[in-house]
Amino acid sequence: MERLKMWNNKISSNIPFEIGKLQKLQSLDLSIDNFSGSIPSSLRNLMIVINLRLYANNLQGNIPLSLSYCRNLIELYLNNNNLSGSISPKVIGLSFSPNFLDFSANQNLFQGSIPSTLESLRGLEQLDLSNNNLSGNIPKFFEHFHLLQFLDLSYNHFEVEVPIDGVFKNTSATLIKGNGKLCGGIAQFHLPKCKYNKSKKKKLTLTLKLIISILSGLLVVIVVASLLLVCSLRKKRKENTLGDSRNLLLNISYQSLLNATNRFSSTDLIGAGSFGSMYKGILDHVGHIVAIKVLNLLRHGASKSHDFKTLVYEFMENGNLDEWLHLTPKTNETLEKPRNLSLLQRLNIAIDVANALDYLHHHCQTPIIHCDLKPSNVLLDVEMIGHVGDFGLARLLFDATRECSIDQSSSIGVRGTVGYAPLEYGMGNEVSTYDDVYSYGILLLKMFTGKRPTDNIFQDDFNLHDYVRAALLE
Repeated sequence: MERLKMWNNKISSNIPFEIGKLQKLQSLDLSIDNFSGSIPSSLRNLMIVINLRLYANNLQGNIPLSLSYCRNLIELYLNNNNLSGSISPKVIGLSFSPNFLDFSANQNLFQGSIPSTLESLRGLEQLDLSNNNLSGNIPKFFEHFHLLQFLDLSYNHFEVEVPIDGVFKNTSATLIKGNGKLCGGIAQFHLPKCKYNKSKKKKLTLTLKLIISILSGLLVVIVVASLLLVCSLRKKRKENTLGDSRNLLLNISYQSLLNATNRFSSTDLIGAGSFGSMYKGILDHVGHIVAIKVLNLLRHGASKSHDFKTLVYEFMENGNLDEWLHLTPKTNETLEKPRNLSLLQRLNIAIDVANALDYLHHHCQTPIIHCDLKPSNVLLDVEMIGHVGDFGLARLLFDATRECSIDQSSSIGVRGTVGYAPLEYGMGNEVSTYDDVYSYGILLLKMFTGKRPTDNIFQDDFNLHDYVRAALLE
């Protein structure tokens, strides 16, 4: 179906969600009915729709983000509904460029200012924003819309100077009545003169721009220098810590491990999993705090072996990144010092993880693919330096093809964590360094949005990528 017209039928219901299944629809007219509720998110699937007429209904809520997927829209009529909120810059201007746009209403109540993204709508022929609650200045960029034949901004709360060029030269093409604080414009508008001195304002504007430019330049220099200094200091601390750890952990006896953990007491147990148990210990000969993982040899079919194998790590005082990103207020109250990651700390941890991946992928004799990069596998030491841990699913790159041929129903074939692992992991594809890069991207999005990729808000086709993309368009 390419065209669906059901206008002037007085249909009383919500707009059916199933309309989104008509993906070849080019024209949809549901105007002059009695549809209620919100505009359905399923309209995102109408990617080739050209004309969308939903006017004269009882629709409510904001202009939905789902319309940003309708990138071929030429005509959009939402007038005479009960819509509200702002005219979203996430949708209008950046996503599609209509020629006819009507948000006017006796009932709509859009508020805020006209978004700057409308400046990209150079093909606009008609724009009606009348009878709303819009405010701010009338944008001067409308002067350069050479195809604009009709502009209705009447009965809002626009103020200050009315532009004088372009469509504003024609009083029959530009309607601005009902805005009590406007001034200037051409004489036919019969508006009062603007009281401020233009030359002084222009001079003041140039001065402010010069001051802002100088301060911005100095700020950039200071920020770059600070980041370089921080990175240098962190690198030196890492090198010193790594050197100390290597010297301390060269020769550790079984008796030292017993003493360090009070004979592997349950009071020193800090975690347990299918691969073994983790203990916190203090080495008696140096007083160095370490994490000791006792491997579960039974898992690997060595039930008759009396071998005792452990892995000794540097103890990470601040746990893992996931605990810091999702610590509840109740849990935070029980801590001596509330946990809260600043923007700079998040950036530094992101750089630490990137450096670790760069080392694994490009500086090892055989490249290593981690295969399970996520916040809970990023450990934080006492100085909040990030360390990538848990290499239980890691693969050597030269062995990746052979490993991927293993039956996907086995525990070896299934890699990564839902939300962080690329979809290709479930399709039997070979692993590569790009898989870690994908997981790192999801990790970054989570670090700076606080949203898990499996959050309940991500339904249908809406995911963490869409959430961030929408925020960037604001």
